[in-house]
Amino acid sequence: MDNNFFKNIEQKTGVNMKDVFDLANSLQNANFKDEKTVRGVIRRVSQIANRPVPKEMEDQIVKSIINDGKQLDFSTISEMINNKK
Repeated sequence: MDNNFFKNIEQKTGVNMKDVFDLANSLQNANFKDEKTVRGVIRRVSQIANRPVPKEMEDQIVKSIINDGKQLDFSTISEMINNKK
């Protein structure tokens, strides 16, 4: 993709696209049945987005991923980033 495209996204969102791609790459072989892994991903997304995730919300996200089998992919990460306002 065009580098200007990503620069525009960074300017509009304040989210560093390199961090997002690094996170997405790290998810490929992650064990999402492991609570520690899932919590680490949630915290990393929160850090990248510069939006704190309250403990109660983190617990709900962990439950939905581990117990309910919700997918954790780039789309889910994007939703997590965009919905933390």
